[in-house]
Amino acid sequence: MNNVAVIGAQWGDEGKGKIVDLLTESADVIVRFQGGNNAGHTLVVNNEKFIFHLIPSGMLHKDKICLIGPGVVIDPKVLLEEIDNLAKHGYFVEKNLKISGTAHVIMPYHREIDILLEQKRGAKKIGTTGRGIGPAYEYKVGRRGIRVWDLIYPGQFKQKLNDVLDDVNDYVKAVFGHRGFDANRIYSEYSVYADKIRKFVLEGPLYLNGEISKKKKILFEGAQGTMLDVDHGTYPFVTSSNTTAGGVCTGSGVSPTKITEIIGVSKAYTTRVGEGPFPTELFGEMGDRIRSMGAEYGATTGRPRRCGWLDLVALKYSAMVNGLTGIAITKADVLNGVSRLKLATSYTVEDEKIDYVPSNIAEFERCKPVYEEMEGWDTLDPATGPGSLSPAVKSYIGFIESYTGVKVYILSVGAERDKTIVFKDPFKA
Repeated sequence: MNNVAVIGAQWGDEGKGKIVDLLTESADVIVRFQGGNNAGHTLVVNNEKFIFHLIPSGMLHKDKICLIGPGVVIDPKVLLEEIDNLAKHGYFVEKNLKISGTAHVIMPYHREIDILLEQKRGAKKIGTTGRGIGPAYEYKVGRRGIRVWDLIYPGQFKQKLNDVLDDVNDYVKAVFGHRGFDANRIYSEYSVYADKIRKFVLEGPLYLNGEISKKKKILFEGAQGTMLDVDHGTYPFVTSSNTTAGGVCTGSGVSPTKITEIIGVSKAYTTRVGEGPFPTELFGEMGDRIRSMGAEYGATTGRPRRCGWLDLVALKYSAMVNGLTGIAITKADVLNGVSRLKLATSYTVEDEKIDYVPSNIAEFERCKPVYEEMEGWDTLDPATGPGSLSPAVKSYIGFIESYTGVKVYILSVGAERDKTIVFKDPFKA
């Protein structure tokens, strides 16, 4: 029985939500394994838009189980708002949603510290969303975090909160001149959240491995993208978790031997949000056209995304570090009508040609793209099926496959579910 991981193969915002929603049809359990509400997965179903920040994108299928895994950091207020919004649209999560008790909780001081640190960095800011994700992971690694298990047991929560606030208040007062945080106020607010989410909490890894032993099909949903991985991305312009395939195991409690397919999601071009190097970025008319046609604005922040040609060097790197077995190409329709397309196949660094992503950020910042040009296409119609794709589209897909060494499984040509061409279903691979 296949278990499939969906990984962002670029700098995030690749359209993973749609791919997860599509593959959910074949899955039994959908697991979000890392990140927090700094991610936003946008789905369009029956002309209605849904944006998921914490709940797995599979929740729009009413007969599927959706688990928020141990590797996620949860802002309970945001989670409850998301649950309420789904209920308003006729989607009720009581039977479907599960939360691992070992996931960590984003606290008010995490959000405040996130904002204060970014302000302090000034011109050296890294472009965080200010939602407290980085500090929550920092406190987790520093063994000062509060987990969901702590939150839902009042005595345990009060003790943990009092203990950590002693250090938090000393820090924010000394470094930022902040007045500090009131334990009673936080306890009162978060106790309300605890009462509402308690019914969803369970032993996440135990549940997941039990379902696998029953031959259930698991779909693992990542947030952000490979180039934002805290270890393998463009550090320090990264997120605070492992967005690559290795994070599936640590963020869910499932062994790597149980994962049979790893699908990397890539746009037909490249985008990124926030600061950091981006070799194929376009600054003129073409960049503006892609941003406009692709509605390239952050689902969480609304920030305009930086847009550029498809970076195959970065995509091949992603294929390597994730062990991709397949690629899903999204937003190919955004390139409709572009007569000549460019794909970066190498970089130059001070006249030296390289065909890899340098891990030294100072070197990567100096990389200039070397392009191959290809003929564009006029339109893409998924109703006609794979066999009637134009030669230009087939050549574009073939070039990606040849360069990366990975087959394209899925081609998405629009936001709706039916705007998709599936060459190979990873659950049946």
